[in-house]
Amino acid sequence: MAIASTNPTTGETVREFDPLDDAQLEEKLARAAEAFRSYRVTSWAERADLLRRAADILDDEADALARIATLEVGKTLASSVAEVGKCAKGCRWFAEHTEQILADVPHDVPGADVFTRYEPLGPVLAVMPWNFPYWQVFRFAAPALMAGNVGLLKHASNVPQCALAIEDVLRRAGFPDGVFQTLLVGSGAIEGIIGDDRVRAVTLTGSEPAGRQVGAAAGKAVKTSVLELGGSDAFIVMPSADLDDAVSNAVSSRMLNNGQSCINAKRFIVHTGIADEFERRLVERMEALTVGDPMAEDTDCGPLSSPDAVQTLHQQVRETVAAGARLRTGGEPLPGAGNYFPPTVLTDIPDGSPAHREELFGPVATVWRARDADDAIRIANDSAFGLGGSAWTRDEGEQQRFVNEVETGMMYINKYTESTPEVPFGGAKNSGYGRELAGFGPRTFVNAKTVWIAPAEQGSGAVE
Repeated sequence: MAIASTNPTTGETVREFDPLDDAQLEEKLARAAEAFRSYRVTSWAERADLLRRAADILDDEADALARIATLEVGKTLASSVAEVGKCAKGCRWFAEHTEQILADVPHDVPGADVFTRYEPLGPVLAVMPWNFPYWQVFRFAAPALMAGNVGLLKHASNVPQCALAIEDVLRRAGFPDGVFQTLLVGSGAIEGIIGDDRVRAVTLTGSEPAGRQVGAAAGKAVKTSVLELGGSDAFIVMPSADLDDAVSNAVSSRMLNNGQSCINAKRFIVHTGIADEFERRLVERMEALTVGDPMAEDTDCGPLSSPDAVQTLHQQVRETVAAGARLRTGGEPLPGAGNYFPPTVLTDIPDGSPAHREELFGPVATVWRARDADDAIRIANDSAFGLGGSAWTRDEGEQQRFVNEVETGMMYINKYTESTPEVPFGGAKNSGYGRELAGFGPRTFVNAKTVWIAPAEQGSGAVE
């Protein structure tokens, strides 16, 4: 079956690609293994120079690359341009910092030279999603390539042009042949690739079911894996917060990428004393957003990624309302061409409803009322997910409680969750395991080798 670019704004299939056959896939795996043998011994300076060249290409061609992403995904052009810029920033950050991050770590052992040395693992398979088609890849690729690994990208099947564009950028930056390759294959090929002895690790960003499959395959093959899965992030608002600022950030976070981000704020947990006013302002601002062509400058919300995404979200909203939730605005797919779903607000969320149990991957905000900080923490933790979260309060005691007691991989105070090269990224509970970015990025796909050099005349008489 062909791998296709389908414009979510119009429903038009723009371009189709034939998936790799077995012989072509074998050729790419062999090329990756061969490339690793020489690339692993390149210097820090060489790798950093290559990444900086990639960053320059990304900056110089940001508009053209952004248009490909908007064409395939439906995110607004402005957000696509910003995403390409973030990739360039990430390349430069890891080019500058990885040598220090992976420097030998000495250990204090009398009479011997003992240290930990970080060595690259080899070819790493990256199974990546469509929603941030450039950044999700570069946040893996930049640290992994700087560490001396080589990359194999199995991208989401609806963004083949983005996947090929990434390979092209890195090729033109000067990375040797085989150091980074895009694999145009279906999901059915993933388990076999993970099981191949030449592939040494795997990272996945995607859904919880996909993560379970990839994690199981990696475990069976005894290979390092990192899983960044779904999220249903809490956004807690307490009475001391600047309410207008909180509402503004609530809308910005929920509507990022048309509501299709794992770290979107999704559950707005608001103190009862300010809940009426928060809901009023939230509904007002969501209704004021412009839904339309993502290429247009004045568009705030473009289409969802696919007709199936619209259908799934619509069903979740309908079932939640049928269970007793109140629909304050939106809730019905927009007529006409394209995968459009309007900004939507649900309140009075019933226990056990889809909005309570599941991730809503689209522009739907759910509002919950909390009696106090204890109740807010209870509601925030009443989720299978634990990726990110934020709390809006000027009270230092409340801030510390939310930092210490909300079960999540990332907790932001008076700022909504984001990913940036300087800060570790990853979740808890069913949101996955492992960390990306910052010092964790380069250290993820390396062998931490213990080295003990004793004076030759001492010998050894130690027992384990």
